[in-house]
Amino acid sequence: MRLIRRAAAPLAALCLTGLLLAGCQRESLHQQESYVFGTRVEILTWDASEERSRAAVAEVLQEFDRLHHRYHAWEPSELTTLNQAIAAGRQNIPVSNELAAMLTDAQRIAATGDQLFDPALGRLIALWGFHTDTFKPVRPDPARLAAEVKTHPSMVDLTISGTTVSSRNPAVQLDLGGYAKGYALDRAATILHQRGIHNALINIGGNLMALGSKGDQPWRVGIQHPREPRPLASLPLRDGEAIGTSGDYQRFFELDGKRYCHLLDPRSGQPAEGTQAVTVLVTPRPGAGTLSDAASKPVYLAGDQWRDYARRYGIEHALRVDAEGHIQVTRALRDRLQPGEGIQLETMPD
Repeated sequence: MRLIRRAAAPLAALCLTGLLLAGCQRESLHQQESYVFGTRVEILTWDASEERSRAAVAEVLQEFDRLHHRYHAWEPSELTTLNQAIAAGRQNIPVSNELAAMLTDAQRIAATGDQLFDPALGRLIALWGFHTDTFKPVRPDPARLAAEVKTHPSMVDLTISGTTVSSRNPAVQLDLGGYAKGYALDRAATILHQRGIHNALINIGGNLMALGSKGDQPWRVGIQHPREPRPLASLPLRDGEAIGTSGDYQRFFELDGKRYCHLLDPRSGQPAEGTQAVTVLVTPRPGAGTLSDAASKPVYLAGDQWRDYARRYGIEHALRVDAEGHIQVTRALRDRLQPGEGIQLETMPD
């Protein structure tokens, strides 16, 4: 059996924000959509004129397009130029201020999670074929896979000094796909605030950030069910909070009855197993959007140790769906959740 799936993220986005439209005063809600970062993007604003809302959102979407092209991991970009220089063994490679800051931040997040989040694994991602939207349901050659894992590329191999980057390992190939959507959430929030939009919900393929509220109520969103086209629960998302989800349903293929997802374990080089989905909610802090995206990866890959890894990032609101479909949730998040019909949640002890 061969099954390939690469369109679940837009479906997840629909489920996450579809809850918001029922009962809204439509004259106060403005909704705009686009497609960037290989996924559906949706921005809702509340209590702003349509003209001001459209102008601000247009600037946000322009910023998303800039980020997509400047830091694309496979098409010509500043990131591919850096990767080519690393592969050629060059040192002290000049990069922009922004890329240097992003790599420094990604390196810090990776270290906190024992490198389970590791943007240096671009060659491994390509070996599995998950670097394109047209990946095929084919397992890599075992010998090539073993050789790639043996090179052990990691963010610890990078030295970032000011705006120059060096790598002691030419096998490092940077891919910011597990970081960029969260970074874009933070950039969107900054732009909207600068343009006088203080009540909005930003949704990038199921990664969300809330600004302000929706009238006298907080924004209400859902957490996607990893096996069914519906939310498994909904919750209020408050000003400055961000949600990130990693799941085996977003990009995967099935071969001979086994699911292979795009979330690769750097320790084995294999797609992660044991977890269907993880959702983390990051309370207001600088870089909340970025953290919600990046931190969901090590929490997902940590398996039964997921709560420990969430705590490392100062995250108390988290949910995990294990391989059997059992839903485990921290007490802090359980207090805010409204489960869907027939959904059973296991609240974890503190």
